[in-house]
Amino acid sequence: LLQFYSPSSSSLNLCMYGPQSFLDVLKQIQPFITINMLSRLSLSTRALSRVAAARTFVTVEKATAESALDLSGYKSIDYTINEDSTVFDAVSKFAAFNIGCLVTVDAGGSMTGMISERDYINKIALLGRTSKDTAIKEISTKSSNLITASLDESVEDCMTKMLSKDIRHLPLVGKNKEVVGMISIKDLVRTVVQEKEQTIKVLSDFALGKGGHYGSE
Repeated sequence: LLQFYSPSSSSLNLCMYGPQSFLDVLKQIQPFITINMLSRLSLSTRALSRVAAARTFVTVEKATAESALDLSGYKSIDYTINEDSTVFDAVSKFAAFNIGCLVTVDAGGSMTGMISERDYINKIALLGRTSKDTAIKEISTKSSNLITASLDESVEDCMTKMLSKDIRHLPLVGKNKEVVGMISIKDLVRTVVQEKEQTIKVLSDFALGKGGHYGSE
């Protein structure tokens, strides 16, 4: 029993053939089978060529510290605290916003340093000091020793800074060295994941020939 496509009638025929007749039919439809296989191979080759071309000249906008800041929880809260406040005030703010670091500022709002959970554990809890009786500026990391980043620095550079100094937060500074934000290692990871997903989408759309612009429908 053989089901095959008949080009002359543009329909499917279902017939019963003997061994010899079966061979004759195979000879008749072989060219069409070959053409179909070559057609599919050609489509696959074109798709691969598109992906290769996309890798060559299709780029996704480079992720920066500003990109990470857009995804950061620090963008929507007040991440600063006066250095004359008590350590208890800082710990209370950690708990309220579910964060682990704050930028310390002076009376004029200028950055003077940072205080983190590590500072509390190492310099208060382990030494038996009282957080309500200790000023933040007594245990904070001073601005002269801070590692900072600018908004236009790449995510890779920010990660390198964090890993080299074994830190988890980076204050972001503007052109005049004023603090404009803060990011954590989690924010950088989110940004990298988002960037990779965007790259995959651009390459997929390009390979499928969607729209006149990359990423369009």
